[in-house]
Amino acid sequence: MADAAQLAIIKKGAHAWNQWRKQQPASNGNLAEIGIHPPATLREANLSLMDLEAINLGQVDLCMALLQGANLRAANLRKALLYTANLQSVDLIGADLESADLREADLSLSNLTNANLAHANLQRATLYTSNLREANFHKADLNLANLGEADLSLSNLSDANLQEANLREATLYTANLRKATLQDAVLMGADLREADMTMAVLRETNFHRANLCTAIFSVANLIGATLYRANLCMANLSLANLCMANLIEADLHRATLVGANLIGANLYKANLQEANFNQTDLREATLCMANLAGADLRQANLCMANLREARFYKANLSGANLHHATLWQASLDGAYLSGATMPDGSVHE
Repeated sequence: MADAAQLAIIKKGAHAWNQWRKQQPASNGNLAEIGIHPPATLREANLSLMDLEAINLGQVDLCMALLQGANLRAANLRKALLYTANLQSVDLIGADLESADLREADLSLSNLTNANLAHANLQRATLYTSNLREANFHKADLNLANLGEADLSLSNLSDANLQEANLREATLYTANLRKATLQDAVLMGADLREADMTMAVLRETNFHRANLCTAIFSVANLIGATLYRANLCMANLSLANLCMANLIEADLHRATLVGANLIGANLYKANLQEANFNQTDLREATLCMANLAGADLRQANLCMANLREARFYKANLSGANLHHATLWQASLDGAYLSGATMPDGSVHE
């Protein structure tokens, strides 16, 4: 059948196309074979419920197209134009969308497991509750995208732009977010266990009640971030910048914060048991009523910190700087203070 005739069948709708595919067992209905490539267009076309598995739509204009419920498994959509396209409940497992334009596209409830979206433009796209497990978003632009309740487990978001993105209640278990930008993003209640955010930009990011157990934040920028009641148990925050961060009632039990910057951070009532603050900068930080039992604060700078009613049972404060710190009703029972500079400037023997 001539290429133009095959394209005409596609434009007739899902029933005609799907019937034709069933009658062509030796054919994949590959659009590349029928010449669907620029300047040909499927702009505003209705492709809903079509069987387009393994189809080649690379660089094709699909702006404002309707693709609801379509099968695009393993499809080639490299550099395709899908601006404001409707891709709700679409099967995109293993699809290649590298460098595709998906601005403001609706991909809610879709399955993009193992899909390739590297360098794709997903600004303001909707991926609400979508399955994005093991998807590749390397250097993708997800600025202001809605990823609420989406499953991004094992996904690659390295160097991606997620500024102001909505990731409320999203699952990012073991996700790769190295060097990603999440400034002003919302991750309230998100599952980020074992996620890697090394050198990520997380300035003013909202992690309220997020699960960050064993997550990696090494050298990350968390200035002004909200970590209120977040679970950071055993997280690695070495050399991270947490200046002015909100860590009220956060759980940092056995977390590693070696060399981190916590100047002016608020750790009111935080659980810091057995946390490693070796050489950490805690100047002017608030640690009122914090639990620092067994914490390692060797060489930590606590100058002018508010330690009112904090508990330091068996904490190691050797060589720490407590000059001008407030220790009103703080419990230092069993604490190691050898070489520590006390609030009055004297050095503890």
